[in-house]
Amino acid sequence: MELFKKYGLVLLIATGVLGALIFYTLNIPRNREANIIERGIMSVFAPIMIPAARVSGFFEDAWDGYISLVDVRRENLRLREEIRDLNGRIVAGNEALQAKERLEHLLDMKGTIKSPTLAASIVGEDVSSWFRTMIIDRGSSSGVREGMAVIAADGVAGQIVKVAPTTARVLLMTDHASGIAAVIQRSRARGVVKGKGEGLCSLEFTTREEDVKVGDAVVSSGIGGVFPKGLPIGEVTMVKRGEYGIFQTVTIRPSVNFAHLEEVLVVLRGGYE
Repeated sequence: MELFKKYGLVLLIATGVLGALIFYTLNIPRNREANIIERGIMSVFAPIMIPAARVSGFFEDAWDGYISLVDVRRENLRLREEIRDLNGRIVAGNEALQAKERLEHLLDMKGTIKSPTLAASIVGEDVSSWFRTMIIDRGSSSGVREGMAVIAADGVAGQIVKVAPTTARVLLMTDHASGIAAVIQRSRARGVVKGKGEGLCSLEFTTREEDVKVGDAVVSSGIGGVFPKGLPIGEVTMVKRGEYGIFQTVTIRPSVNFAHLEEVLVVLRGGYE
């Protein structure tokens, strides 16, 4: 502070002179050759003006670079948003395409059933150790009743066991409590398809003399009036004839993949209040 008070006037004058000389130098006409005084001034202040120009250029470049980075960041954010939007549209488009294919397959099955049917979507499931059931989004308000057959695009799915106004519970054919009258398509051997759990079924009450082989197709027999005749049920994967007893053990793999089931048809006939 004392230094400034002592030399403040000198510093102020020197700064003013320096500013005036710089201004004078910068305004020298381009078409006139500098005189000896002007050349002397330029020589004296060149060591100061050159670094100053470089510093000015550095900050100018830095500012331009900052502005460019800001623009690039904004562009990246915009492009990311567009990519997210496009990805969402692709996912939605693929989902719509798969749904269309599933519904077309279901319509093909609908065309083979003479009785009226009602399309429904799976909205819940219970695949615990004891039960194999699913919930559909149709109920008594749509004409669904307990006991009605439920069909998927690939064949028999199960039977309605509980009904609410807007939903219903379907007992899947793989449940232990399920029983469907069936026939071996090739040999016409009859039996009852019972659920075994773990995604499999068995054909019971088929005598040892009946012709049943691995790979045979099993279809609904129509006996009992619940399931229309000739609907796919599954394929024989194992046949075992013991030394004793009158029946053979037959294991069936269902035609329907219940893990991927999303839409079904309810056959609007039969059932009970």
